Amino acid sequence: MTTTYEPESGLNELRQRESVSSSDDEKHPKVTHEEFEPDTHDITKPFPIDPDEMIETHQLTFRAVFVGCVLGAVVGASNIYLGLKTGFTFGPQLFGAIFGYAIIKPLSKALPESGLLGRLLGGPFGPKENCTVQSAATAAGGIGILFVSAVPAMYRLNLLSALPKTDIGKLIALTCCAGFYGVFFVIPLRKYYIVKQKLTFPTPAATAITIRALHNSQTGAIAARKKSLALLYAFLIVFVYKVMTGYAPGLIFDWHIGWTLYRLGFTSIIALENYGWFIEFTPAFFGAGMLSGLNASWSFLGGSVLAWGIIAPSLVKNGLAFGTPTSDEFPLVSYVGLSFSDPSKYTSAPSPRYWLLWPGVLMMLLYSFADLGMNSGDIIRNIHKAGFNWNVRSWFRDDPDYNAEDDEDLSPREDRVPTLWWTVGLFLSMVMSCAILATMFNMNVGEAILSLVLGFAFSFIGVQSAGTTDVNPISTVAKATQLIFGGVSKGAGLATGPAQTVNLTAGVIAAGSAAQSTDMCGDLKTGYLLRAKPRNQFIAQLCGAVVAIFLNVGLFILFTTATPCILHPPESGECTYGAPSVSAWAAVAVAVTAPKLPIPKSSGYTAIALGIFAVVCTVVKYLWIPKKHWHWVPNWNAVGLAFVTPQVYYSLAMGAGSLFNFFWARRNPAGFDMYMFAVAAGMLAGEGLGGVLQALLAVAKVDGGLFGTAIGCPGLEFCG
Repeated sequence: MTTTYEPESGLNELRQRESVSSSDDEKHPKVTHEEFEPDTHDITKPFPIDPDEMIETHQLTFRAVFVGCVLGAVVGASNIYLGLKTGFTFGPQLFGAIFGYAIIKPLSKALPESGLLGRLLGGPFGPKENCTVQSAATAAGGIGILFVSAVPAMYRLNLLSALPKTDIGKLIALTCCAGFYGVFFVIPLRKYYIVKQKLTFPTPAATAITIRALHNSQTGAIAARKKSLALLYAFLIVFVYKVMTGYAPGLIFDWHIGWTLYRLGFTSIIALENYGWFIEFTPAFFGAGMLSGLNASWSFLGGSVLAWGIIAPSLVKNGLAFGTPTSDEFPLVSYVGLSFSDPSKYTSAPSPRYWLLWPGVLMMLLYSFADLGMNSGDIIRNIHKAGFNWNVRSWFRDDPDYNAEDDEDLSPREDRVPTLWWTVGLFLSMVMSCAILATMFNMNVGEAILSLVLGFAFSFIGVQSAGTTDVNPISTVAKATQLIFGGVSKGAGLATGPAQTVNLTAGVIAAGSAAQSTDMCGDLKTGYLLRAKPRNQFIAQLCGAVVAIFLNVGLFILFTTATPCILHPPESGECTYGAPSVSAWAAVAVAVTAPKLPIPKSSGYTAIALGIFAVVCTVVKYLWIPKKHWHWVPNWNAVGLAFVTPQVYYSLAMGAGSLFNFFWARRNPAGFDMYMFAVAAGMLAGEGLGGVLQALLAVAKVDGGLFGTAIGCPGLEFCG
């Protein structure tokens, strides 16, 4: 399971003024076209036209697409790192908007407009071109969800070659299927969800507000400079710190309190170390807590306490789960093993991590479907209100009776994506996908089309959820694909290996294309508010998608080359990257294709009980708890994630980050509004890129494993 938590700042931005007022403005506050209170504007309609705003003749430029793709690559690299650590990923919209402004605005002033260099990098820079930057960044930073979940699960189950670098052609082809298919069918979703249903899309709307504020002629330059410097400083400091931690992890990154106290004579406290309770000074997950907010972060932390502080020790004590000794000299035990040489041990002698995996997965699945079900009434009413046109042929041709005055879409018709573009692209991407899946992954045409149809169906769920709640549940909901294809493979009588290949490949297509379309639809919402040309955004998205395909494949090969245990963890389960999403996808694939469910009975019963409890809580929340008190109801998706993530120090860091944010917002609201997102985004990107450099150093054989110190590490062995 890969959880995508949109920054809570997206919701805050819709309530807070983004610009900074001078002392004169504070004495004589006024609302103009350039500086307005978001609450006073109908966020379902484009921003009002400012008569003093510059006329942008070139919204789609080389510099905008190039800078956007580079910034998207930065976020994409960070997301691969974060996703392999805990399954969390974050969108690049606000990062691309702020950093894009910080890079291009000075260039636009410094370079002349004439000459080749001036034509490529110079000239005026306005909000619509800034929107193109974040469009390219969103697309380039996407698709990473595949490489922290289903794709590594294929290698963990030995369904592909031993090394990813020998499968580079297959990986690129599979990513192309999900990436381009998702980009092309987002266009009709734009018309339905943005124009007709008029969904809010909090984070994309916040991105539009941010871009408009940055280009505010009176105060935007001041705010932009402050935000950009805060983001840059946070990024550089954390980047350098992360690289340094690779050489002395036990001193400056991980504080193994249980191990230290054990060495001082408190021998029984070693259990604290064995169950993973130590402190890690991880700026990325501190920043993740800042963005996710109190509810999600403390639900995650509460789930860790329940799973790894109460249930896991109880399982071991009562002989329902077992650990694996990792040291001959010290009483160090690993409780996170997921692979056993003897398959019978999955049910007879499971590790606590494997036992907890099933309650976690079922909680996430049932919670997501229950939340969707409780919103289904609104979805059906919105469909009816929008007057959904079920005549499919009319989607692909222009209305002969078109009247601009009656058109709900406030984007000029000539600026929209031509029907021919996306229909032909969609058809060709479907043909390409069927050919690739049939020739490389042993799926027949019917199975390939079914996976594409499921991706299209799940995109409706993702866009509806992201447009209303700012949370994208696709990675969890798309596990229904695995359940469906489990039935398909059993009906076809496939052997275990081919059945698992079909299962995970279908999951890649459905989850990847739906996640891509959901992100792109939110991106088009930003452009709609800023009155940017949808066709320009579409082209930028295609360029970004090309970058994302090759970038993510390359990063996946880099990380797995530097840390092979991502794909093939030892029986003890110890690895620098916990990869909880990989474990969840692999476990579901094994379960739905096995003749007999490899689930311990006690784990299965607990999973059913907790799953039902999560559903009941969700129903009670929607029916009887006032909306203003919903933040007190646990986020069962985050609780379930804690069950499948044994690295409890991540939830500790996120809990601390969200608490820091809470007090910061209360004590200094102005500073919070100005700097919070910039600082959090800088920490996320800094640690993510630092992790990429650490992987490169490991491949070059100059990493901390060879030249670092093991001081402070358990068992006196290097723990970087």
